Amino acid sequence: MTRTRAEAAYLRSVTAFKNPTLDLLHGRFAPFVVAVLSVVFSPDRPAVAVADAHVEVAEAIDELRAAGYDTDDDRRIPAGSARDICRGWVRVGWLGLQIEDDVEVYRLSAHAVGALEIAGRAGGGRARVSRSRVRTLLDAVERLARDAESDPVRRREALLEERAALDAEIAALDDGIVEPLDDDHLLEEAENVIHLARELPADFSRVAESIAAMQRDVVAELRRDVRPTGEVLREYLERGRQVMQATPEGRAFQGALRLIGDPENIDDLTDQLHAVLTQPFSRLMTPEQRGELHAIARRVEAGVQEVLTAQRRASHVITAQVRTHDPIRDRQVDDLLRGVMAGLHRWSQTRSPGRVEPVRTLPLADVGHLRQSISDVRPPGAPEPLASEAPDVEFVDADTRAWGGPHYAELEAYVARLGDGFDLATAFAGADAETRRPVDLVGLLEIVHRRGLVETDDVSIVEAVRPDGTTRRFAFGAVQAGNPTEQDADD
Repeated sequence: MTRTRAEAAYLRSVTAFKNPTLDLLHGRFAPFVVAVLSVVFSPDRPAVAVADAHVEVAEAIDELRAAGYDTDDDRRIPAGSARDICRGWVRVGWLGLQIEDDVEVYRLSAHAVGALEIAGRAGGGRARVSRSRVRTLLDAVERLARDAESDPVRRREALLEERAALDAEIAALDDGIVEPLDDDHLLEEAENVIHLARELPADFSRVAESIAAMQRDVVAELRRDVRPTGEVLREYLERGRQVMQATPEGRAFQGALRLIGDPENIDDLTDQLHAVLTQPFSRLMTPEQRGELHAIARRVEAGVQEVLTAQRRASHVITAQVRTHDPIRDRQVDDLLRGVMAGLHRWSQTRSPGRVEPVRTLPLADVGHLRQSISDVRPPGAPEPLASEAPDVEFVDADTRAWGGPHYAELEAYVARLGDGFDLATAFAGADAETRRPVDLVGLLEIVHRRGLVETDDVSIVEAVRPDGTTRRFAFGAVQAGNPTEQDADD
Protein backbone atom coordinates (compact mmCIF):
# COMPACT_ATOMS: atom_id res chain seq x y z
CA MET A 1 0.00 0.00 0.00
CA THR A 2 1.46 3.34 -1.05
CA ARG A 3 1.63 6.01 1.63
CA THR A 4 0.49 9.54 0.98
CA ARG A 5 2.96 12.43 1.10
CA ALA A 6 1.33 13.73 4.26
CA GLU A 7 1.55 10.33 5.98
CA ALA A 8 5.20 9.91 5.01
CA ALA A 9 6.01 13.41 6.25
CA TYR A 10 4.15 12.73 9.49
CA LEU A 11 6.04 9.48 10.11
CA ARG A 12 9.32 11.27 9.49
CA SER A 13 8.29 13.92 11.98
CA VAL A 14 7.34 11.31 14.58
CA THR A 15 10.74 9.68 14.16
CA ALA A 16 12.47 13.05 14.47
CA PHE A 17 10.65 13.89 17.69
CA LYS A 18 11.87 10.66 19.24
CA ASN A 19 15.34 12.19 19.12
CA PRO A 20 16.38 13.34 22.63
CA THR A 21 17.21 16.80 21.26
CA LEU A 22 13.65 17.58 20.19
CA ASP A 23 12.25 15.67 23.16
CA LEU A 24 14.15 18.03 25.46
CA LEU A 25 12.86 21.13 23.66
CA HIS A 26 9.19 20.26 23.38
CA GLY A 27 8.76 18.68 26.82
CA ARG A 28 6.64 20.19 29.58
CA PHE A 29 9.66 21.24 31.65
CA ALA A 30 11.83 22.27 28.68
CA PRO A 31 12.44 25.87 29.88
CA PHE A 32 13.61 24.60 33.27
CA VAL A 33 15.88 21.95 31.74
CA VAL A 34 17.48 24.35 29.27
CA ALA A 35 17.96 27.04 31.91
CA VAL A 36 19.53 24.75 34.51
CA LEU A 37 21.80 22.94 32.06
CA SER A 38 23.02 26.25 30.62
CA VAL A 39 23.82 27.50 34.15
CA VAL A 40 25.57 24.35 35.40
CA PHE A 41 27.55 23.64 32.23
CA SER A 42 29.55 26.06 30.10
CA PRO A 43 32.25 25.86 27.40
CA ASP A 44 34.89 26.34 30.09
CA ARG A 45 33.23 23.77 32.35
CA PRO A 46 32.15 20.81 30.21
CA ALA A 47 32.30 18.28 33.08
CA VAL A 48 30.84 18.77 36.58
CA ALA A 49 31.29 16.47 39.54
CA VAL A 50 28.08 14.61 40.38
CA ALA A 51 27.91 15.93 43.94
CA ASP A 52 28.50 19.53 42.78
CA ALA A 53 25.89 19.23 40.05
CA HIS A 54 23.27 18.00 42.54
CA VAL A 55 23.98 20.96 44.83
CA GLU A 56 23.79 23.51 42.01
CA VAL A 57 20.58 22.05 40.58
CA ALA A 58 19.02 22.12 44.06
CA GLU A 59 20.03 25.78 44.47
CA ALA A 60 18.50 26.65 41.09
CA ILE A 61 15.24 24.91 42.07
CA ASP A 62 15.07 26.82 45.34
CA GLU A 63 15.74 30.15 43.61
CA LEU A 64 13.06 29.57 40.97
CA ARG A 65 10.48 28.47 43.51
CA ALA A 66 11.30 31.46 45.72
CA ALA A 67 10.72 33.70 42.68
CA GLY A 68 7.25 32.18 42.23
CA TYR A 69 7.83 30.21 39.03
CA ASP A 70 6.48 26.94 40.45
CA THR A 71 3.04 27.00 42.02
CA ASP A 72 0.33 24.44 42.67
CA ASP A 73 -1.63 25.72 39.68
CA ASP A 74 1.35 26.02 37.33
CA ARG A 75 4.01 23.34 37.78
CA ARG A 76 7.13 24.35 35.89
CA ILE A 77 9.70 22.33 37.85
CA PRO A 78 9.72 18.52 37.89
CA ALA A 79 9.04 16.78 41.18
CA GLY A 80 11.73 15.02 43.16
CA SER A 81 15.13 15.89 44.52
CA ALA A 82 17.98 17.31 42.47
CA ARG A 83 19.58 13.86 42.41
CA ASP A 84 16.40 12.27 41.04
CA ILE A 85 16.10 14.97 38.38
CA CYS A 86 19.71 14.54 37.23
CA ARG A 87 19.40 10.76 37.14
CA GLY A 88 16.27 11.18 35.03
CA TRP A 89 18.22 13.33 32.60
CA VAL A 90 20.80 10.57 32.38
CA ARG A 91 18.11 8.00 31.56
CA VAL A 92 16.62 10.06 28.73
CA GLY A 93 20.05 10.79 27.23
CA TRP A 94 20.58 14.46 28.09
CA LEU A 95 23.46 13.83 30.50
CA GLY A 96 26.23 11.25 30.49
CA LEU A 97 28.02 9.71 33.48
CA GLN A 98 31.77 9.27 33.32
CA ILE A 99 34.70 8.64 35.64
CA GLU A 100 37.48 11.23 35.41
CA ASP A 101 40.43 11.12 37.83
CA ASP A 102 38.52 8.68 40.06
CA VAL A 103 35.61 11.17 40.31
CA GLU A 104 32.15 10.56 38.86
CA VAL A 105 31.13 13.51 36.66
CA TYR A 106 28.22 14.59 34.49
CA ARG A 107 28.75 15.66 30.87
CA LEU A 108 26.25 17.10 28.44
CA SER A 109 25.31 14.68 25.69
CA ALA A 110 25.46 15.75 22.06
CA HIS A 111 21.65 15.96 22.08
CA ALA A 112 21.68 18.34 25.05
CA VAL A 113 24.41 20.49 23.50
CA GLY A 114 22.40 20.72 20.30
CA ALA A 115 19.22 21.59 22.20
CA LEU A 116 20.98 24.35 24.15
CA GLU A 117 22.39 25.76 20.91
CA ILE A 118 18.95 25.77 19.26
CA ALA A 119 17.44 27.45 22.31
CA GLY A 120 20.26 29.99 22.40
CA ARG A 121 19.81 30.92 18.75
CA ALA A 122 16.02 31.17 19.14
CA GLY A 123 16.34 33.33 22.24
CA GLY A 124 18.91 35.61 20.65
CA GLY A 125 16.86 36.42 17.59
CA ARG A 126 16.77 34.91 14.13
CA ALA A 127 20.04 34.80 12.23
CA ARG A 128 20.29 37.38 9.47
CA VAL A 129 20.98 36.60 5.81
CA SER A 130 24.21 38.54 5.56
CA ARG A 131 26.89 38.94 2.91
CA SER A 132 29.30 37.02 5.14
CA ARG A 133 27.00 34.03 5.49
CA VAL A 134 26.24 33.87 1.78
CA ARG A 135 29.94 34.16 0.95
CA THR A 136 30.67 31.27 3.32
CA LEU A 137 28.16 29.17 1.42
CA LEU A 138 29.54 30.17 -1.98
CA ASP A 139 33.12 29.52 -0.87
CA ALA A 140 32.14 26.09 0.40
CA VAL A 141 30.39 25.23 -2.87
CA GLU A 142 33.36 26.51 -4.90
CA ARG A 143 35.78 24.46 -2.81
CA LEU A 144 33.59 21.38 -3.19
CA ALA A 145 33.42 21.78 -6.96
CA ARG A 146 37.19 22.29 -7.17
CA ASP A 147 37.98 19.26 -5.02
CA ALA A 148 35.53 17.11 -6.97
CA GLU A 149 37.02 18.13 -10.33
CA SER A 150 39.03 15.24 -11.79
CA ASP A 151 40.18 16.96 -15.01
CA PRO A 152 43.77 18.18 -14.38
CA VAL A 153 43.46 20.90 -17.06
CA ARG A 154 40.43 22.48 -15.41
CA ARG A 155 41.98 22.22 -11.95
CA ARG A 156 45.09 23.97 -13.24
CA GLU A 157 42.99 26.76 -14.80
CA ALA A 158 41.15 27.27 -11.50
CA LEU A 159 44.42 27.47 -9.55
CA LEU A 160 45.86 29.96 -12.08
CA GLU A 161 42.78 32.17 -11.72
CA GLU A 162 43.11 32.02 -7.94
CA ARG A 163 46.80 32.93 -8.16
CA ALA A 164 46.05 35.83 -10.53
CA ALA A 165 43.51 37.24 -8.09
CA LEU A 166 46.02 36.99 -5.25
CA ASP A 167 48.73 38.65 -7.35
CA ALA A 168 46.39 41.52 -8.18
CA GLU A 169 45.55 42.02 -4.51
CA ILE A 170 49.25 41.98 -3.57
CA ALA A 171 50.03 44.50 -6.32
CA ALA A 172 47.29 46.82 -5.04
CA LEU A 173 48.75 46.67 -1.55
CA ASP A 174 52.21 47.44 -2.93
CA ASP A 175 50.75 50.53 -4.64
CA GLY A 176 49.21 51.66 -1.36
CA ILE A 177 45.65 50.94 -2.45
CA VAL A 178 43.76 49.65 0.58
CA GLU A 179 39.98 49.36 0.71
CA PRO A 180 39.06 49.09 4.39
CA LEU A 181 35.82 47.33 5.18
CA ASP A 182 33.19 49.17 7.16
CA ASP A 183 32.41 48.18 10.73
CA ASP A 184 29.00 46.73 9.84
CA HIS A 185 30.58 44.31 7.40
CA LEU A 186 33.22 43.24 9.94
CA LEU A 187 30.47 42.78 12.53
CA GLU A 188 28.62 40.49 10.13
CA GLU A 189 31.80 38.48 9.63
CA ALA A 190 32.26 38.12 13.39
CA GLU A 191 28.65 37.03 13.88
CA ASN A 192 29.08 34.41 11.16
CA VAL A 193 32.20 33.08 12.89
CA ILE A 194 30.31 32.87 16.20
CA HIS A 195 27.44 31.07 14.46
CA LEU A 196 29.81 28.49 13.00
CA ALA A 197 31.65 28.04 16.30
CA ARG A 198 28.43 27.36 18.21
CA GLU A 199 27.96 24.12 16.30
CA LEU A 200 31.40 22.74 17.18
CA PRO A 201 30.68 21.51 20.76
CA ALA A 202 27.75 19.40 19.57
CA ASP A 203 29.88 18.01 16.73
CA PHE A 204 32.68 17.05 19.11
CA SER A 205 30.21 15.47 21.53
CA ARG A 206 28.64 13.43 18.72
CA VAL A 207 32.08 12.09 17.74
CA ALA A 208 32.86 11.14 21.36
CA GLU A 209 29.47 9.48 21.80
CA SER A 210 29.79 7.55 18.54
CA ILE A 211 33.13 6.18 19.77
CA ALA A 212 31.57 5.23 23.11
CA ALA A 213 28.66 3.53 21.33
CA MET A 214 31.10 1.62 19.10
CA GLN A 215 32.98 0.55 22.24
CA ARG A 216 29.79 -0.84 23.78
CA ASP A 217 28.94 -2.68 20.56
CA VAL A 218 32.42 -4.21 20.37
CA VAL A 219 32.32 -5.33 24.01
CA ALA A 220 28.84 -6.83 23.59
CA GLU A 221 29.92 -8.57 20.39
CA LEU A 222 33.01 -9.89 22.10
CA ARG A 223 30.96 -11.35 24.94
CA ARG A 224 28.75 -13.13 22.43
CA ASP A 225 31.74 -14.44 20.48
CA VAL A 226 32.20 -18.17 21.11
CA ARG A 227 35.48 -18.51 19.26
CA PRO A 228 38.65 -19.28 21.24
CA THR A 229 40.41 -16.31 22.72
CA GLY A 230 43.45 -16.78 20.50
CA GLU A 231 41.36 -16.30 17.36
CA VAL A 232 39.64 -13.12 18.47
CA LEU A 233 42.58 -11.53 20.26
CA ARG A 234 44.31 -10.03 17.24
CA GLU A 235 41.07 -8.94 15.60
CA TYR A 236 39.71 -7.05 18.60
CA LEU A 237 43.05 -5.55 19.60
CA GLU A 238 43.32 -4.15 16.11
CA ARG A 239 39.82 -2.72 16.40
CA GLY A 240 40.84 -1.13 19.68
CA ARG A 241 43.83 0.55 18.04
CA GLN A 242 41.78 1.65 15.02
CA VAL A 243 38.80 2.78 17.07
CA MET A 244 38.74 6.20 15.41
CA GLN A 245 38.28 4.61 11.97
CA ALA A 246 35.28 2.54 13.10
CA THR A 247 32.65 5.30 12.86
CA PRO A 248 31.84 7.91 10.18
CA GLU A 249 32.09 10.65 12.81
CA GLY A 250 35.52 9.40 13.85
CA ARG A 251 36.80 9.35 10.28
CA ALA A 252 35.49 12.87 9.70
CA PHE A 253 37.10 14.04 12.94
CA GLN A 254 40.48 12.65 11.87
CA GLY A 255 40.29 14.78 8.77
CA ALA A 256 39.51 17.86 10.85
CA LEU A 257 42.22 16.94 13.34
CA ARG A 258 44.85 17.50 10.66
CA LEU A 259 43.80 21.16 10.66
CA ILE A 260 43.22 21.81 14.37
CA GLY A 261 45.17 19.08 16.14
CA ASP A 262 48.52 20.86 15.96
CA PRO A 263 49.07 23.01 19.10
CA GLU A 264 50.65 25.66 16.88
CA ASN A 265 47.38 25.97 14.95
CA ILE A 266 45.48 26.47 18.22
CA ASP A 267 47.99 29.14 19.25
CA ASP A 268 47.62 30.85 15.88
CA LEU A 269 43.83 30.76 16.24
CA THR A 270 44.08 32.33 19.70
CA ASP A 271 46.36 35.10 18.42
CA GLN A 272 44.05 35.83 15.48
CA LEU A 273 40.97 36.04 17.72
CA HIS A 274 42.84 38.34 20.11
CA ALA A 275 43.82 40.56 17.18
CA VAL A 276 40.18 40.73 16.03
CA LEU A 277 38.96 41.73 19.49
CA THR A 278 41.42 44.63 19.56
CA GLN A 279 39.96 46.15 16.37
CA PRO A 280 37.65 49.20 16.70
CA PHE A 281 34.60 47.40 15.25
CA SER A 282 34.58 45.00 18.24
CA ARG A 283 32.97 47.78 20.28
CA LEU A 284 29.78 47.16 18.31
CA MET A 285 29.61 43.58 19.62
CA THR A 286 27.75 42.68 22.78
CA PRO A 287 29.71 41.38 25.79
CA GLU A 288 28.24 37.94 25.15
CA GLN A 289 29.46 37.99 21.55
CA ARG A 290 32.95 39.10 22.56
CA GLY A 291 33.04 36.33 25.18
CA GLU A 292 31.97 33.70 22.64
CA LEU A 293 34.51 34.92 20.11
CA HIS A 294 37.28 34.85 22.71
CA ALA A 295 36.32 31.30 23.83
CA ILE A 296 36.42 29.72 20.35
CA ALA A 297 40.00 28.49 20.70
CA ARG A 298 39.26 26.98 24.11
CA ARG A 299 36.15 25.30 22.74
CA VAL A 300 38.11 23.76 19.91
CA GLU A 301 40.87 22.58 22.23
CA ALA A 302 38.41 21.17 24.77
CA GLY A 303 36.45 19.40 22.02
CA VAL A 304 39.58 17.79 20.59
CA GLN A 305 40.60 16.66 24.07
CA GLU A 306 37.14 15.20 24.70
CA VAL A 307 37.29 13.11 21.53
CA LEU A 308 40.84 11.92 22.14
CA THR A 309 39.93 10.98 25.72
CA ALA A 310 36.97 8.96 24.45
CA GLN A 311 39.28 7.25 21.96
CA ARG A 312 41.81 6.31 24.65
CA ARG A 313 39.07 5.08 26.97
CA ALA A 314 37.50 2.94 24.24
CA SER A 315 40.87 1.42 23.30
CA HIS A 316 41.62 0.66 26.95
CA VAL A 317 38.21 -0.94 27.57
CA ILE A 318 38.34 -3.08 24.43
CA THR A 319 41.89 -4.21 25.21
CA ALA A 320 40.97 -5.07 28.81
CA GLN A 321 37.92 -7.02 27.68
CA VAL A 322 39.97 -8.98 25.15
CA ARG A 323 42.60 -9.89 27.73
CA THR A 324 39.98 -11.17 30.19
CA HIS A 325 37.79 -12.80 27.53
CA ASP A 326 37.21 -16.49 28.24
CA PRO A 327 34.50 -17.93 26.00
CA ILE A 328 34.60 -21.35 27.68
CA ARG A 329 34.01 -19.87 31.12
CA ASP A 330 31.28 -17.56 29.80
CA ARG A 331 29.59 -20.50 28.11
CA GLN A 332 29.74 -22.50 31.35
CA VAL A 333 28.17 -19.61 33.29
CA ASP A 334 25.44 -19.25 30.66
CA ASP A 335 24.71 -22.99 30.79
CA LEU A 336 24.56 -22.86 34.58
CA LEU A 337 22.14 -19.92 34.57
CA ARG A 338 19.94 -21.59 31.96
CA GLY A 339 19.94 -24.76 34.06
CA VAL A 340 18.92 -22.78 37.15
CA MET A 341 16.12 -21.04 35.26
CA ALA A 342 14.87 -24.35 33.82
CA GLY A 343 14.94 -25.98 37.25
CA LEU A 344 13.08 -23.02 38.76
CA HIS A 345 10.48 -23.27 36.01
CA ARG A 346 9.96 -27.00 36.65
CA TRP A 347 9.78 -26.41 40.40
CA SER A 348 7.18 -23.67 39.95
CA GLN A 349 4.98 -26.09 37.99
CA THR A 350 4.98 -28.69 40.76
CA ARG A 351 4.56 -26.42 43.78
CA SER A 352 1.53 -24.52 44.86
CA PRO A 353 1.86 -20.85 43.98
CA GLY A 354 2.82 -18.48 46.76
CA ARG A 355 4.39 -21.11 49.03
CA VAL A 356 8.13 -21.65 49.29
CA GLU A 357 9.80 -24.01 51.74
CA PRO A 358 12.56 -22.10 53.54
CA VAL A 359 16.11 -23.39 53.47
CA ARG A 360 16.95 -23.93 57.14
CA THR A 361 20.40 -25.42 56.72
CA LEU A 362 22.87 -25.46 53.88
CA PRO A 363 24.22 -28.81 52.70
CA LEU A 364 27.77 -29.65 53.64
CA ALA A 365 30.19 -30.88 51.04
CA ASP A 366 32.10 -34.06 51.92
CA VAL A 367 35.65 -33.10 51.03
CA GLY A 368 37.47 -35.62 53.23
CA HIS A 369 40.35 -34.65 55.45
CA LEU A 370 41.96 -31.33 54.73
CA ARG A 371 45.49 -30.57 55.81
CA GLN A 372 45.27 -28.04 58.59
CA SER A 373 48.79 -26.63 58.44
CA ILE A 374 51.89 -26.95 56.34
CA SER A 375 54.32 -26.96 59.28
CA ASP A 376 54.54 -27.03 63.04
CA VAL A 377 53.19 -23.78 64.49
CA ARG A 378 55.75 -23.91 67.29
CA PRO A 379 58.93 -21.92 66.60
CA PRO A 380 62.04 -24.02 65.90
CA GLY A 381 64.34 -24.54 68.86
CA ALA A 382 68.06 -23.86 69.02
CA PRO A 383 70.35 -26.69 67.83
CA GLU A 384 72.17 -28.85 70.33
CA PRO A 385 75.57 -27.41 71.39
CA LEU A 386 78.64 -28.97 69.84
CA ALA A 387 80.83 -31.21 72.01
CA SER A 388 84.03 -29.62 73.29
CA GLU A 389 86.10 -32.54 72.05
CA ALA A 390 84.45 -33.84 68.96
CA PRO A 391 85.78 -37.17 67.61
CA ASP A 392 87.57 -37.14 64.30
CA VAL A 393 85.33 -37.50 61.30
CA GLU A 394 85.61 -40.82 59.60
CA PHE A 395 85.66 -40.46 55.81
CA VAL A 396 84.27 -43.51 54.10
CA ASP A 397 85.59 -42.50 50.69
CA ALA A 398 89.26 -41.52 50.84
CA ASP A 399 89.08 -39.84 47.42
CA THR A 400 86.49 -37.39 48.73
CA ARG A 401 88.83 -36.32 51.53
CA ALA A 402 91.71 -35.97 49.09
CA TRP A 403 89.78 -33.35 47.12
CA GLY A 404 88.89 -31.38 50.27
CA GLY A 405 90.61 -28.50 52.06
CA PRO A 406 94.18 -28.27 53.41
CA HIS A 407 95.52 -30.97 55.75
CA TYR A 408 96.11 -28.56 58.61
CA ALA A 409 97.09 -31.23 61.18
CA GLU A 410 99.75 -32.83 58.96
CA LEU A 411 101.07 -29.42 57.86
CA GLU A 412 101.32 -28.17 61.47
CA ALA A 413 103.36 -31.24 62.42
CA TYR A 414 105.56 -30.84 59.34
CA VAL A 415 106.27 -27.14 60.04
CA ALA A 416 107.11 -27.92 63.67
CA ARG A 417 109.93 -30.17 62.46
CA LEU A 418 111.44 -27.53 60.16
CA GLY A 419 112.43 -25.05 62.84
CA ASP A 420 112.73 -21.30 62.21
CA GLY A 421 113.67 -19.27 59.15
CA PHE A 422 112.89 -21.80 56.41
CA ASP A 423 111.91 -20.93 52.83
CA LEU A 424 108.27 -21.60 52.04
CA ALA A 425 108.92 -22.94 48.52
CA THR A 426 111.66 -25.26 49.75
CA ALA A 427 109.48 -26.51 52.59
CA PHE A 428 106.56 -27.20 50.25
CA ALA A 429 108.81 -29.11 47.86
CA GLY A 430 110.04 -31.36 50.68
CA ALA A 431 106.56 -32.25 51.96
CA ASP A 432 104.88 -35.59 51.37
CA ALA A 433 102.90 -36.12 48.17
CA GLU A 434 99.60 -36.12 50.15
CA THR A 435 100.36 -32.60 51.45
CA ARG A 436 101.68 -31.10 48.22
CA ARG A 437 98.29 -30.40 46.65
CA PRO A 438 97.50 -26.84 45.41
CA VAL A 439 95.20 -26.34 48.39
CA ASP A 440 97.94 -27.43 50.79
CA LEU A 441 100.15 -24.61 49.47
CA VAL A 442 97.48 -22.18 50.61
CA GLY A 443 97.24 -23.94 53.99
CA LEU A 444 101.01 -23.86 54.46
CA LEU A 445 101.10 -20.13 53.65
CA GLU A 446 98.36 -19.55 56.24
CA ILE A 447 100.31 -21.45 58.93
CA VAL A 448 103.52 -19.56 58.18
CA HIS A 449 101.62 -16.26 58.22
CA ARG A 450 100.41 -17.00 61.76
CA ARG A 451 103.98 -17.75 62.87
CA GLY A 452 105.37 -14.68 61.16
CA LEU A 453 106.84 -14.34 57.68
CA VAL A 454 109.24 -12.14 55.73
CA GLU A 455 108.61 -11.33 52.06
CA THR A 456 111.56 -10.86 49.67
CA ASP A 457 111.91 -9.56 46.12
CA ASP A 458 112.71 -12.99 44.70
CA VAL A 459 110.21 -15.18 42.87
CA SER A 460 109.56 -18.72 44.01
CA ILE A 461 108.21 -21.45 41.74
CA VAL A 462 106.71 -24.66 43.15
CA GLU A 463 105.07 -27.71 41.63
CA ALA A 464 101.88 -29.03 43.26
CA VAL A 465 100.44 -32.50 42.77
CA ARG A 466 96.66 -32.93 42.50
CA PRO A 467 94.94 -36.07 43.89
CA ASP A 468 94.54 -37.50 40.38
CA GLY A 469 98.36 -37.30 39.81
CA THR A 470 98.37 -34.22 37.56
CA THR A 471 100.74 -31.37 38.42
CA ARG A 472 100.35 -27.61 38.53
CA ARG A 473 103.10 -25.00 38.76
CA PHE A 474 102.64 -21.80 40.82
CA ALA A 475 104.85 -18.71 40.99
CA PHE A 476 104.72 -16.23 43.90
CA GLY A 477 106.87 -13.77 45.78
CA ALA A 478 109.45 -15.60 47.91
CA VAL A 479 108.45 -15.97 51.57
CA GLN A 480 110.75 -16.78 54.52
CA ALA A 481 109.30 -18.13 57.76
CA GLY A 482 110.09 -15.81 60.65
CA ASN A 483 111.38 -16.59 64.14
CA PRO A 484 108.38 -16.90 66.48
CA THR A 485 110.48 -16.04 69.51
CA GLU A 486 111.80 -12.86 67.93
CA GLN A 487 108.35 -11.99 66.68
CA ASP A 488 106.89 -12.30 70.18
CA ALA A 489 109.70 -10.16 71.60
CA ASP A 490 109.01 -7.45 69.02
CA ASP A 491 105.31 -7.48 69.92
